[in-house]
Amino acid sequence: MLRKDKSRSSYREFGDDDEGEGHTQSPDLFDDSPEDLEEGEEPNGRISPEDDISESSPARRFSKTCLKNVFTVALIFIYLLLTAVAAFLVYQTISDFLDKLNHPVMSVTYKEVESFSPPGIALYPGRAQLLSCRHHYHDDIPSLVNPGEPQQGDCVINNVTYFGPFTNQTEKRALVVRGPSDVRNKELIFMQFSHNETKEDFSAITYMLFAKFSDLTDSLNQSEFMRDCEKNYSMWTFSGGFRTWVKMSLVRTSGKSNDAMEFRQESTVVKFNDKRPESEQSNQLFFAVFEWRDPFMQEIRLIVTANPWNSVAILCGVFMAFFKAANFAKLAIQWINKMRKRHLRNKARELNQIG
Repeated sequence: MLRKDKSRSSYREFGDDDEGEGHTQSPDLFDDSPEDLEEGEEPNGRISPEDDISESSPARRFSKTCLKNVFTVALIFIYLLLTAVAAFLVYQTISDFLDKLNHPVMSVTYKEVESFSPPGIALYPGRAQLLSCRHHYHDDIPSLVNPGEPQQGDCVINNVTYFGPFTNQTEKRALVVRGPSDVRNKELIFMQFSHNETKEDFSAITYMLFAKFSDLTDSLNQSEFMRDCEKNYSMWTFSGGFRTWVKMSLVRTSGKSNDAMEFRQESTVVKFNDKRPESEQSNQLFFAVFEWRDPFMQEIRLIVTANPWNSVAILCGVFMAFFKAANFAKLAIQWINKMRKRHLRNKARELNQIG
């Protein structure tokens, strides 16, 4: 019994000592509300053993806080850099899309045909006279008989008179010849002109090619049709005293609004050996041969390579990066403010303990 009472009295004395020590502490240390308590603090205001150890070494705590702040600032800088790169990527994507939209690329294909539609060959002889116009095959052009004299021909020719599209007061006379069509058998047209004008230093005959001779014959106003052709097609010439061999190729261009047909040509010139008497050589002769170059029609299509869905996908990814960076910056700022408040609260607690 004595031993039990002694143990009880000694326990009571130990508890009284603890209570006395608790009353001697300053009440200002426990004025934090429960929601302001940080991790590691107990509800009654006491500090956990870990914080007690950390408070015993303020230099270590300051170095950790400084390191965390530096690391956070570095992360913010990296995210700002990534945001700038994302903004440049947005600008570059939109610029590339607009550039591809305004500058389509050309897709060139070759289509093989058995025969072409007979083209229209418009010649502007001026004062020159058409002597002959004949169809031949397999590049077989017979020797000239009585050059400079009119000969029988087998070409289909239309005479059209109209006013030029650029000089309305100038009247033009065009001889429109139905061109060759059988490309497999190398059909060609051989024409011969003569010009008796000796006052000119140079003499040439201008000609023009358009896609279909039937477009002229089917036209209600042939003069207006020739005006439009001269406005849209190129003009070429062949000179006197030579045989000009013109090999034609047809190009079809499919644009954004409509399709266009144009001719490309390869021409070679051979000198004519004039064996006429000198008295007849004042009458200058012109020779022209028109033939298809090959059975391939060149088709050019304008293709827009800009893919809107591809650009939209890139922009969506960039905007997601924007939102991610903004969210991280927000969380980083909140964390910095939280660390600053905690530092100020610990500093105030230390000052209260000293006081």
